[in-house]
Amino acid sequence: MPFRGRHLKRWKRRHNTTHAKIRCLGERAMATLKGWRLFRKLRCSTNRITDVVKAVVVLHHAST
Repeated sequence: MPFRGRHLKRWKRRHNTTHAKIRCLGERAMATLKGWRLFRKLRCSTNRITDVVKAVVVLHHAST
C-alpha cells in the first residue's frame, strides 16, 4: 500500500516508486486481457480460468 502525503521521507518515496512499478505490470496485463475480451468467451471452471489468466500474464510479461 503506498504512502500518502506531500512531504514524504526518502524511503517512503522509494517505496511508492517500487509499488507503482509492480502495480503497473499487473494493470497492463489486465488491460490486455480485457482488450482480448477473454473473460466473456470462456466457458469453463474457475480453476481453469485462473490458469489461463496466469499463462496470459506470463506471456504478456515475456513479450515486453
